[in-house]
Parts: sequence; structure tokens; C-alpha cells
Amino acid sequence: MQLAIIGTGYVGLVTGTCFAETGNNVMCIDINEEKINQLRAGKTPIYEPGLENLLERNIKEKRISFTTSLSEGIKGAQIIFLALPTPPGKDGEADLQYVLDVAAQLSNMITEYTVIVNKSTVPVGTAEKVSSVLALNLDKELFDVVSNPEFLREGVAVDDFLKPDRVVVGTSSERAQKLMEELYQPFVRQGNPIYFMDERSSEMTKYAANAYLAMRISFMNEMSLLCEKAGANVDWVRVGMGSDSRIGKRFLFPGVGYGGSCFPKDVQALARTAREHDFNFNLVEMTMQVNDRQKTVLGKKIKEYFGNDLSGKTFGIWGLAFKPETDDIREAPALELIKELTAAGASVRAFDPEAMDNVRRIFGESVYFAEDMYDAINDADAVIIVTEWSEFRNPDFKRIEETLRHPAIFDGRNVYTLDKMMTLPFYYESIGRKIVNEKVRLEVNNASDSFVRQRGTLD
Repeated sequence: MQLAIIGTGYVGLVTGTCFAETGNNVMCIDINEEKINQLRAGKTPIYEPGLENLLERNIKEKRISFTTSLSEGIKGAQIIFLALPTPPGKDGEADLQYVLDVAAQLSNMITEYTVIVNKSTVPVGTAEKVSSVLALNLDKELFDVVSNPEFLREGVAVDDFLKPDRVVVGTSSERAQKLMEELYQPFVRQGNPIYFMDERSSEMTKYAANAYLAMRISFMNEMSLLCEKAGANVDWVRVGMGSDSRIGKRFLFPGVGYGGSCFPKDVQALARTAREHDFNFNLVEMTMQVNDRQKTVLGKKIKEYFGNDLSGKTFGIWGLAFKPETDDIREAPALELIKELTAAGASVRAFDPEAMDNVRRIFGESVYFAEDMYDAINDADAVIIVTEWSEFRNPDFKRIEETLRHPAIFDGRNVYTLDKMMTLPFYYESIGRKIVNEKVRLEVNNASDSFVRQRGTLD
């Protein structure tokens, strides 16, 4: 099948590459010439495991190509995917400017029947808006507009696309449905379903799914705070809850808040949709409030430990991306923490395996970007874990002890077990669990400003 993908961001590039992998001829279109040249060379502008190898293979097999020309890119395309940015405005409403602008251009270019697919996450009613724009210059017999939301998890997006839990397609056209069914058939051979529904229900499904998952995260973050006050261990609470088949284990890990390109934007957009229909969606509104508060939890713990005076202190941050296995820093909790620490007069040394260049564009020279995880904590007053990259899970604790000025670890992702930390001479504070080695806090708080740890106590 001949496909055109308009937009080579995260969704567009994964979509185009995976469709090419199943034998389709794919043309990816983007106005960014530098990005297009990079893609032609087989280099991805984003970090996503497995994507670059897949891209190189399909370029070599001539199943995927790239252009900056919209008219050239859509030539002969039976299906055109719109994978364009829909950034949130100040009131949370998704900005459809790019989607509708491209639709207007397509209305002057399409000459034979084409299915236009909204792959971007868009508000309920967008398919109708795109149809109206196309109909200004096109006979309605020449196109159908379909909603086909993506459910990709950054870090495992290639697997998610190639082996989807389900495919959701919103269309009222039998002709479009047949084309979409043919296109997705190779991905659901093991029996996972393709759900066909109306366009509005399909658009709402995307928001509902992400808002519900965000709500689970916020619920567990609330539980973590209650566990700290009540003396319970949120790890055991999570296990006890997750073993209930009605609840399940996923998205029950407490932390420092959710981020990324989907959850914050989609939850905002769903709340906005509810308000537009005079409905107060209390659960969604509270989900956002809890998440905003959760991003401040680590900062409060750190300030309390150091007596609310961070001036002159240095902190080593491990992890900047909003989650492991991505370089995406959109709405990343680490960004808010860095702002909070530096505003309080502290210095920040940071390390992330993939996201440092993106963070450097925001903070410049005000943050030291380390060569590795141990360089990040060199002569620091504490280690702060914000993203649970695998390489942080089994560090050299003796080296950490010898490197830090103060024996403190603040773990925003509960990477280490309490049993393990009880055997080590660190003050250890995590999320929703008791503090380990509380006495270290007292020793540090009672010490003079010139306090420097005695080295070599970890034998």
C-alpha cells in the first residue's frame, strides 16, 4: 500500500517506519529540511530503542523515503496520516492549527479517493473539523477522514506498534474501514483486536485511556504520602493491590509525578473538553493537581534534610528524562526540581544517558552536565534519583560514599530496597516508605557548616 506520513516527530516516525517494515511504501513529509536530511542518512532525531535499526533497514530496502514537499509526498498515497503537533494552549485546549492548515493544503492537492487519518491526539470532534476544511475545495466522494489514535509507550514504542494490544479506528465509511483493516492486518495476526467505532468515540478513547492511567499514578502518589504519615510501606500496598485481578499491577508505582508528551497534555485536554460541555470532571482535575504537587515532593524532602537552607549546596541528579529509555524531557519532573534547587541557591550536577543535550538547551551553563553518574555526584551534598535508568539500580555504593560530602540519597523512584539500604551508612529517603538511617540526618543537622564526612566507613 502507498502511504504518506505528514510529520516526522515521535509518532510520525515510529508509525512510518513500522508500516514500511510490513512491506508498505511509505513517504514521510516534514518542513524541517535538516531533520529530513538526517533521516535520509538513516539517523533518528529521537532516541527510541530499536527504531534506528528498523529505519536503516527500510531505507536500504527502499520502502521508506523522506521529503519536504507536501505535493510530492502525497503523490499516489491511498492513505495519508496526519502526525502533527497539537500543543496545549494556556487553558489546556489542544491547538489544531497545524492539523487544519495541512488539511487546507491537502484540499487543493488530492485528485483521487484518499483516506485522511488523524494519528495525532486530537480533541473530540476534530475529524469533523478536518472533513469540513477538506470539503471546502474537494468533492466529498474523494476523501474520508478517520480517527486512529496511537497508544505508544516511549521506550518500547516499536514493540507497541508492531505488536499492539489493540487498534482503534473511528470511521463511518465502509470503504475507509476496509482499507484500514487491510493496512493493520499484519499487526494483529495473533488475534489482538481492531475496534471499529464512530470517530468521536475513537477520539475520546485516546483521552480516556491516558487520563485513567495518569489517575492511577496520581492515586498511588497520594497513597505514598499517606503511607509516610501512617507508617506503612507503599511497596507492599502496591503489591497487595496489584495482585487483585480487578486492578492489575501496571501504573501503580509511586514516584515524583508523570511527564512526557501524552499524559500531561491529554489529561489537560480531557478536562477542557469536559468544561466545554458544562461538566466538572473532578477526578481528572484532581489528577492534575496531585501530579503538580508530587513534582515538589523531593524538593521538600531535601530542604527539610538541610534545614531549609540550600545555599552553597551541590546536588548530583541521576536521571533527567521523564522516564527511562527515552530522551524526552517534556514535562519531566527533573526540570522542576532543578529550577527549585537553583532558585534556593544550590548548584546542580546532572547525568542522564540520553537526555542531557535536551536539558542543556534549557539550562545552558547553569547546570553541570556530567560525563557519567559518578562524575555527577563528585563532592556533592546528596544524590537525587529522578529517573529509574537501569544503570542506576546497582551502583558502586562504596564509591558513592567516598564521593559524596554528605551521606544522603533521595530516591524519587524507589529504586533500592529498604533492606539493602539498611546495610549501608546512608541517610536514605524514598517515596511512601520509612526513612532509613534517620540518625544520619541528626548528625548532619547538628554539625557545623564546615562539616565534611569521614571517608572509608563502608567496609
